Amino acid sequence: MGKDKLRKFAEVATFKNVVQLDAGKDYKGQWASKFFGNNNPVILELACGKGEYTVNLAKLFPDKNFIGIDYKGNRIWRGAKTALEEGIDNVGFLRIQIETILEHFDENEISEIWITFPDPQPQQSREKKRLTHPRFLERYKFILKEDGILHLKTDNDGFYAYTLEQIDNLGYHKIKETTDLYNSDLVDEVLSIKTYYEKKYLAVDKNINYVQWQFNK
Repeated sequence: MGKDKLRKFAEVATFKNVVQLDAGKDYKGQWASKFFGNNNPVILELACGKGEYTVNLAKLFPDKNFIGIDYKGNRIWRGAKTALEEGIDNVGFLRIQIETILEHFDENEISEIWITFPDPQPQQSREKKRLTHPRFLERYKFILKEDGILHLKTDNDGFYAYTLEQIDNLGYHKIKETTDLYNSDLVDEVLSIKTYYEKKYLAVDKNINYVQWQFNK
């Protein structure tokens, strides 16, 4: 591991807005009250990377709480540091493997989930690693409120098609969908938030896929 990554790993451990690994279990069922000190809705960004979506959503909606989840501390460092420097108090980061999400969040605790440009895990042998595989969707369904909403943004057409197939097969309710977000009438100030990777894809004219759905109508 390079010196810069080591420095970021060490620094992120000192950030008050970052919770790492098993420490997150202490907040299960109490993220709003115990971590944020309020009763506002809690929204997750999964595989948040550098946390651009988490931070920018928090700026747009100061009356909601946002948690970015990723396992790579050197990536979380960027979003967490920005939030601290700009005094954005309604954002936090949790460093865990997403497979363990049920150990950190309770039933009906979450209002909304964003999945932004995750690793598509294109190999068939890695299908169970895809963040919209049924085994993950069942976890999300448990922690989401009954009317909770999920969002996926991805440049990967294959992963997008796979996700739509899971939504249809499991009988979930699609609310919005497009295979070309920025040439659709869906784009707004929320969907126009761009991650580092999204900017790279758009620079080479890659279409951006988006779907919003609920587990219950």
